[in-house]
Formats: sequence, C-alpha cells, structure tokens
Amino acid sequence: MNEIQEMKHRRDQLTNEMKTLQAALLPYQVALENPETIDQRREREVREQYNERKRKIDSLDMELYRLNPKIHRRENLANCDALMTDYTADMANWAADEIELNAKRQSLSIRLEEVRQQAQEEIASARQAETLAATAYAQAVAWGDVEGEKAASSDAQKAAKNLTAATEQHRRQHLIITALEQELITIDRHITEAQEEQQKIERKALHLAHDVLEEQWNEAAKALLDVGGKLYAASRMINRDPVSLFKLDIPQQGENSGSWRWSDLADRGSQHRTRDLLSM
Repeated sequence: MNEIQEMKHRRDQLTNEMKTLQAALLPYQVALENPETIDQRREREVREQYNERKRKIDSLDMELYRLNPKIHRRENLANCDALMTDYTADMANWAADEIELNAKRQSLSIRLEEVRQQAQEEIASARQAETLAATAYAQAVAWGDVEGEKAASSDAQKAAKNLTAATEQHRRQHLIITALEQELITIDRHITEAQEEQQKIERKALHLAHDVLEEQWNEAAKALLDVGGKLYAASRMINRDPVSLFKLDIPQQGENSGSWRWSDLADRGSQHRTRDLLSM
C-alpha cells in the first residue's frame, strides 16, 4: 500500500468512525432538545455524554478537513503529466472555439450592417421618390400643365405603391435585423463561455504547476542540503569552522511549513566519513 492509499484508508476509517459517533450522538441531542423527557438528575450526565461525543466528531471532522487536500494534492502530483496534457488540450480546444466564434461574429456583424444600411437606403429612396412626384404634380398644377399633371399623377401613384412595398420590405428587414442582433447576443454568450472555460482550466493548470514547482523546490533544496552536509563534514575534518553555513535558512514549500537550517547540515554531516567525502 503506497502513501496515497494509506491516506485514503485513513480517510475511510475516519469517515466511518464519525458516522458511528454521529449515530450515537443523536439520542443525546434529541434528549437535550426535549429536556422534559430527561430526569433532572441525569441531565448533567446526558450533556456531558453529548459534549464528549461532539468533541470527538469535531476532532475527526477537522482531521478529515486537513487530510482531503493532502490526498487531492498528492494524487495530482502523481498524475501531473497526464493532467497537464489534458489541461493544455482543453485550453487549446476552447481557444479554437473562441477563434471560430469570433470569425462568425465578424461575418454576422458585417451582414447585419449591410442589412441595416440597405433597409435605410430603400425606405429613404422610396420616400424621396414620393416627395419628388408630389412636388412635380404641384408644379404642373400651378403652371396649368395638363400633360405634366397627368404624368406627375401617374408617377405619384407609382411612388406611393413603391413606398408601400418598401415599407413592407422595411418591416421584413427589421425582423431580419432583430434576428441577427439576437444571434450576435447568442454568439457573444458563447464567446464569453469559451473565455471563462479557458480561464478556469488555466487556473487549474497553474495550481498544478505551482504544486509541481513546490516539490521541485523541495527536491532541489534537499540535494543542496546533501552537498551542504558533506561540506560541513569536510570543514570539520580539516578544522575549519563553517561559519558561512550558520545563517542557512531554506524555506520548505508545499504541505509542510518551516525551514531547513544549519542544524540540518550538521545532522547530515555527522553521517559522513572520510571515504564518503573522497568519493567525488
């Protein structure tokens, strides 16, 4: 059984023990919530029994609270290569989705602007044609131009029909514009989702990288301490006081807080013999 399995086994033990204690606690809790059911002479005993079990449950709960992150961290470290590969692939997939969505958004935005411009131009042109026809009719009447009046009247009727058709077309185009705007909102929502998913995965990847780097720091520190232990031993053997090592303070990273100090070098140095130091 490796260390992670041992920790999981311990977690299972704690969980089962806590469930048993919680079940045993329930009658005392019910009794204290209904004091009229307890003999007054036994109330103190019941409360003490309740408090004792509650303290044990809280203690187990705290141990589980501390144990779970350690299990999670060590499992991640054990599978860091596979996890980082998955994170990288997932981020690339979401990034590709974002690029595709942005391309669709740009194309849709261009089309929306074209429809808007076309709708404005068509209705404006139809209104202008009707205004010009009405002006021509009024001028013909003013000048007594009978033939011009007839032609202008015909043009005005055509302009009115065209304006009616343009108004209906404008209504349909407005529906298209509304639908395109709604589609843009949907695409923007998907773009935001892609960005948020990338950020979530990136944060997970950074947390994993941080944990891996902490372990690499600790391993590098231990390697330095091994060399420092030999240096300490060699200094003592040639009657040199390793003063420069007395200020050693290398902070530990990860689960354990604390630092490696010169006393750790002394402990390592005491384990070395001359032949150890001469084996370069």
